[in-house]
Amino acid sequence: MERLWRTVKYEEVYLKEYETVPVATRGLGDYFHFYNEERLHQALAYRTPAAVYQEGTATRAPLG
Repeated sequence: MERLWRTVKYEEVYLKEYETVPVATRGLGDYFHFYNEERLHQALAYRTPAAVYQEGTATRAPLG
C-alpha cells in the first residue's frame, strides 16, 4: 500500500496543482484507471494489475 501511495504522489499529485476537490477527484480517478488498466508494472512481469486480476479470476474454480 505504501508503494502505491508513493507512486500516486510522485506520478500524479506532486505534478498537478488541483484547484478544487472535484478537479482532484477527477484527476485521481483518471490516474487510478491508468494505473490499473494501462501502466505496466515490473513486479507483475510487465503486466497491468487488471490483467493479473483477470487471469486470477479466470483460473479459479467456481464455488459450490
